[in-house]
Amino acid sequence: MKISYNWLKQYINCDLPAEEVAHVLTATGLEVEDIIPFESIKGSLKGIVTGEVLSCTQHPNADRLSLTTVNVGHETPLAIVCGAPNVAAGQKVLIATIGTTLYSGENAFEIKKSKIRGEVSEGMICAEDELGLGTSHDGIMVLPADTPIGIPASTIYEVEEDVVFEIGLTPNRSDAMSHIGVARDLAAALNHREGKKKYKLQMPHVDDFSTDNHDLDISIEVENPEACPRYSGATLSGLSVGPSPEWMQNRLKAIGVRPINNIVDITNYVLFETGQPLHAFDAQAVTANKIIVKTLDEGTAFVTLDEQERKLTANDLMICNAVAPMCIGGVFGGLDSGVIDKTKAIFLESACFDSRYIRKTARQHGLQTDASFRFERGADISITIYALKRALLLMKEIAGGKISSEIKDALAKTIEPAQVKLSYAYLNKVAGQAIAPAEAKAILEDLGMKILNQSTEEVEMEVPTFKVDVYRPADVVEEVLRIYGYNNIHIPEKVNAAVHAGHNTNTDKVQQQIADMLAFNGFNEVMNNSLTKSAYTIKHPAFDENQNVIILNPLSNELDVMRQTLVFGLLETISYNQNRRNPNLKIFEFGSVYHYDNQKNSTTEKALAPYQEHTRLDMAITGLREEENWNHADQPADFYDLKFYAEGVLTKLGFDLTSLKVQTLNSELYDFALSYELHEKTLLQFGKLSSKTLKLADIDKPVFHASIDWTALMKIHQKKQIRQYAAVSKFPAVRRDLAMVIDQSVSFQDIRTVALQAEKKLLKSVGIFDVYEGEKIPKGKKSYALSFVLQDSEKTLTDKIIEKCMSRVQQALEQNFDATLRD
Repeated sequence: MKISYNWLKQYINCDLPAEEVAHVLTATGLEVEDIIPFESIKGSLKGIVTGEVLSCTQHPNADRLSLTTVNVGHETPLAIVCGAPNVAAGQKVLIATIGTTLYSGENAFEIKKSKIRGEVSEGMICAEDELGLGTSHDGIMVLPADTPIGIPASTIYEVEEDVVFEIGLTPNRSDAMSHIGVARDLAAALNHREGKKKYKLQMPHVDDFSTDNHDLDISIEVENPEACPRYSGATLSGLSVGPSPEWMQNRLKAIGVRPINNIVDITNYVLFETGQPLHAFDAQAVTANKIIVKTLDEGTAFVTLDEQERKLTANDLMICNAVAPMCIGGVFGGLDSGVIDKTKAIFLESACFDSRYIRKTARQHGLQTDASFRFERGADISITIYALKRALLLMKEIAGGKISSEIKDALAKTIEPAQVKLSYAYLNKVAGQAIAPAEAKAILEDLGMKILNQSTEEVEMEVPTFKVDVYRPADVVEEVLRIYGYNNIHIPEKVNAAVHAGHNTNTDKVQQQIADMLAFNGFNEVMNNSLTKSAYTIKHPAFDENQNVIILNPLSNELDVMRQTLVFGLLETISYNQNRRNPNLKIFEFGSVYHYDNQKNSTTEKALAPYQEHTRLDMAITGLREEENWNHADQPADFYDLKFYAEGVLTKLGFDLTSLKVQTLNSELYDFALSYELHEKTLLQFGKLSSKTLKLADIDKPVFHASIDWTALMKIHQKKQIRQYAAVSKFPAVRRDLAMVIDQSVSFQDIRTVALQAEKKLLKSVGIFDVYEGEKIPKGKKSYALSFVLQDSEKTLTDKIIEKCMSRVQQALEQNFDATLRD
């Protein structure tokens, strides 16, 4: 947001240096990101002087050039080559002397002594467009004959110099989206700094407003008061459309607004002055002298001011005449209802529109205007009449005409400003130090708060309607501290802390440890947007679109729901990198996922009951595990690479993999996958993503993906006992192998589980080192070569004990799976 310092001074008697003002504004929360000098005429006519053409002869080497001598008040006249057809001896002209910089748009060039077609030229006789004094280039500017010679051009043409503050405005500061709003904060901050009421906000007076006649009465009807809680308007007839006065054009140019004509410029001027958007309709476009504020049928066509035909939605609020729409309310005007050069009468609108309607409409049609920017953040419902009067008085003064109707004001309900009680104890608690009640009260009054009641313990106030985001004690504290100055809050000399004895897991620390482990293994951490497009869950059968958490006011159609899974964000990252020739990736993300459960009923007390949020850790690998070099070929990443990393996370967190139930996962998300469960809760799932999944991100290379329920994992991890040191056993472990013929449907996990249950004390691990199907193996069977490691921590195992243990294991496998020893 741009704020002109000259414009700002109209509302506050301040003559401080611009740098000091910028510092004060930044301290109040209106961060000044840049200070930009402004000149109404670029270059401020520096180096431009008046002169008299003493002689003008034909250039000997060019038909269209003239040789002139010009008196600019120096002892010796200047020799200047001129190409203008209208140059003549005796003229008073404007001369750009040597060293002067002239501007043409964003380009600049310096006037130098030079030779043109062999003749010396010591300056330039200027046309009005070359100096920024007009647009004509038909010839040089000829000044009145009585113009003194050798005086600076800036003494003839007034040049306004200004300073513009570029403010990074936060979305909650709708009250500061105007010069008056910024002036209010500046006055409050300066008064607090100096400890006295030296600065006062000076609002333009509108007491002289009155109706001149009733010749153009236009009625107002609001059919949707929810979307438009207030709509005000009046008419002006007999006006003359033309250029705005120079002072107004300079104000608008300083903040980057292009002047159009006096009527449109005044609506813009009042917008940036008060923060209230206005819209002027040509009265001839208001059929039957009636304004109707309503929504239209879905798909209705409407041509906007940019000559684009747009299809309206059923939620777009339209300003209509008796038969047709004229304007998208609070967003953009229509092509056929605006002010043109021939306009003689207008209806001027000053309304308050609901921010939700405006936000949806602006996003839907991709329109971002100065009006929608303000309405989206919350407009002041009380200022519509003031802004209307201010604009109409300016129009009468500048464009002429008569106010030809009473102000029509459709107000849906009585305006009830918020009332807040602030305890000084609460203020001091939040601030972290004591703030004198009188000091706090003075700040509140400077910010426009109306004090209703006060005591030694609290103050009750009425919050002005222009502060739409202030309605709680915490909001009022923020207002006080902004002006009091966060830099004035002392840093405490001591830190209070409580020592907590317990074994609860510091989840942030654990998350960082896992992130470090994955990074050390070559992974890169990514952070994707929690907002995503609903098309993913609509198009993919592995997800239920009814579980989407829908955004009521989405920024775009691509960001209309909260994500149900992290997988699509990872795939977008992979796609982005692969399209830029970075195909070999190992990435992971910690992030929240969101679900809506329509089986859970929300109540006033538990409005969020149907909504669930969980944290997950997802990993994805694709491309090559290792690129080719002198001693090996390319090695593509595979399922077992991902299995190693995923199991590594569980092992790092102290989980015994043998205690987890491993199952084949049937999901359309994957071509094949496994899941690891504990107590019927899936902690981990991983596999190769299906082509259907990859197609949604335009990926045609294999991707292996793992997803860990981090929330569930942390709940279990917090209950786990602290790891205790255990010495390495001095008694040796013993390995025994068995080759078992077993049904093809039996998995290794089933075998391991049965074996560990059969010998709980001495059997430490079960492994598999060969699987064989083929000759001499019955159809429907397979041969597993299994290894069993036994160990006693208290003694050396004897052959007798070992054989007894292996016998129990073999017997269990035979009984449970009808297994037989392979010959």
